[in-house]
Amino acid sequence: MGDFPTAEALAIPCFAGSAENAADLVVTRALSGEGGYAVLCNVHVLTTAQRDLDLRAALERAWAVFPDGAPVAWLLRRSGAPNAGRIAGMELMSAVIERGIAHGLRHYFVGSTPEVLARLERNLPERFPGMRLVGSASPFGDRAALDSVVAQICESEPHVVWCAFGAPKQELWMHRNVAALAPALTLGVGAAFDFHAGTKKRAPVWMQRAGLEWLHRLYSEPRRLLIRYVTTNSEFLARASIQLTKQGRR
Repeated sequence: MGDFPTAEALAIPCFAGSAENAADLVVTRALSGEGGYAVLCNVHVLTTAQRDLDLRAALERAWAVFPDGAPVAWLLRRSGAPNAGRIAGMELMSAVIERGIAHGLRHYFVGSTPEVLARLERNLPERFPGMRLVGSASPFGDRAALDSVVAQICESEPHVVWCAFGAPKQELWMHRNVAALAPALTLGVGAAFDFHAGTKKRAPVWMQRAGLEWLHRLYSEPRRLLIRYVTTNSEFLARASIQLTKQGRR
């Protein structure tokens, strides 16, 4: 874990600061050449890690675990970290790309689909003139197929590798390949690719500010997310209650 403020959410140390600070930390780390990876951790990832030992190891060995979910940030604040804010993947991506232009930061996109990547490669350079995009890949298949793209990524010499395989696949991929991808810094941002590409719509700003973005996503993708939200959200609330009770907090 990096040298920055953290607090525990279900026994996982998470970054406990602002979105602006998170973006600055990512840029600095990427330019340092120290490598590593960062997890954008929502309720699904956090609760799954409680029973999936491989995923838990991926979170524990990450350079940073950012609370990408209002409930996770809320738990950090209730646990004694009042400055902990939500670090959303889409906003973090935007901020890092924008800040990185002055430093010549090189970016690589891996994951999602060829169609999404094509839109991403068009949209982001238009939005951020001067950004340096050095490559992209959309591998598909088993573990070996996903890992086979690592050499291709390294040849492009990126500072930052943005990964969107979906959770927990992207976290496990980053954990397995962290040494091979160094000195690049890798971040798993999931649906941020779709949002930036325009293939999925973000929740209205008022829902984001109210911590209700999960409800918008559930409405948009009920078949895929209903069972996940019912099970993992319930488990999160139960485990969060236990944590706060042990800490003597209401």
